[in-house]
Amino acid sequence: MMADELPVNCRIPAITKYDGTMDPLEHLARFENAALLHRYTDGIKCRVFITTFARAAQQWFNQLPVDAIGSFQEFRSLFLHQFASSRKLRKTELSLFAVR
Repeated sequence: MMADELPVNCRIPAITKYDGTMDPLEHLARFENAALLHRYTDGIKCRVFITTFARAAQQWFNQLPVDAIGSFQEFRSLFLHQFASSRKLRKTELSLFAVR
């Protein structure tokens, strides 16, 4: 999957780099919208997604085993699992009642 060649005219999306401190779901949504616009294949998504990483996200990716990613769906799951603690939790009425 990661061995897929990038087309000569492949455009890298102009989105904010993910450094591990922002909501990973928001970053993923921005990336997937750009991937849809540019008609990336599954393999190209994997190759281009890593260009959107910085700091902690780049370090995390660099320590993954070479064969850890077989599809973009796997990459997506690994990414969301790794950065789950950075997700923004939405406040509900029930959670507001718990605040003292």
